[in-house]
Amino acid sequence: MKQSVFESSEIAGVTLQNRLIRSATHEGMADEHGAPTEALENLYVQIAKGEAGAIITGYAGIQQDGKSCLLNMLMIDRDDLIPAYRKLTDKVHEHGVPIVLQIAHCGRQTRSAVTGKPTVAPFSVKDSVFSESKPRKLGEEEIETIIENFAAATQRAEQAGFDGVQLHLGHGYLLSQFLSGHTNRRKDKWGGTTENKFRVVAEIMSRIRSSLDSYPVLAKINAYDTRPKGMRIDEAVAIAQMLETAGCNAIEISSGVAEEGLSVMRGPNPPVQALFRSHFKFRTMPAPIRTISTPFVRHTMRPRIPIRGNNLEAAKRIRQDVSIPVITVGGLHELTTISSAIETGATDYVAMCRPFIIEPTIVRRFREGTQTASRCILCNYCVLMGEMNRMKCYYGRLPKKEQ
Repeated sequence: MKQSVFESSEIAGVTLQNRLIRSATHEGMADEHGAPTEALENLYVQIAKGEAGAIITGYAGIQQDGKSCLLNMLMIDRDDLIPAYRKLTDKVHEHGVPIVLQIAHCGRQTRSAVTGKPTVAPFSVKDSVFSESKPRKLGEEEIETIIENFAAATQRAEQAGFDGVQLHLGHGYLLSQFLSGHTNRRKDKWGGTTENKFRVVAEIMSRIRSSLDSYPVLAKINAYDTRPKGMRIDEAVAIAQMLETAGCNAIEISSGVAEEGLSVMRGPNPPVQALFRSHFKFRTMPAPIRTISTPFVRHTMRPRIPIRGNNLEAAKRIRQDVSIPVITVGGLHELTTISSAIETGATDYVAMCRPFIIEPTIVRRFREGTQTASRCILCNYCVLMGEMNRMKCYYGRLPKKEQ
């Protein structure tokens, strides 16, 4: 049957009023303990009032050494955080919108200067963007602890009233690192074949299902990246099938890792100004060196094509090989394109990130016909400035005090 954007549907028994989802976006709106603040509550309520089909939160850390080096990451590593999350979910549910907690471990994509702990990864491969040094290879007991902490985080999410969780298996974070041959060079049961690389995810799913048999569990995966021996579409299809077999209820398709520059956050122009202002490797750099290095930085951050809808073809391929819902994110900002993607069956749902930053009520505007495209100009300043500031739209220009 032909699907349409503004029809209700269900994912694992959870009702969505339409097929437009707010994709996970780091907001920097947690307190010093990782609990959601009033500012985050207000943001999610605004998105809910704006009639989003569902909200997926910014990533929440499952343990301290996996905490992001971006400002004020959410955490879900302790039971005493549950009441604050319950307050948030209650407020969102007042507007009839489901909310899903994305849970993650950043692996090598963080810094020990921020976490206060050694950086860890499946294998000792340095990250050129985030790390100060090579991460330490995880041991067997540490992997078991991570599996248990993902399961415990899911139990906390259920107790806090979330309608489900989303496992972050994309964008170069820890579970993505296990799935990629570029970052997972292990020779034991956790590496080598696709099945072995997927083992940690399979164990997490099994642990979750042992106590929460029917609780909605979604996953966000990379369909591809450009790293040597990294993710490619054929392996992503196999991983999607393994996720379905393991009991995953829906898969969100994205792509790329931070080391690729703009492959994740595509846009027409490299946001060099924001990079120099925000990133720990550049913000203390003397002005003359910045000037000299600018051409090189522009080259390494050059945009990749296509800028719009860059994950749609991959999602279409994956959707042909799984029977659970597929969600697609990445440059789908125009209602005509979104409608076509859903109506032709290329994807079941469309998720957006940047459009909700500039216009939290964009879904309602689409439905009412007062707007047909996001005002987002894909400057990507919002992404880079997250290392220092709360999430906001810069619209391609930093205020003087932030230049």
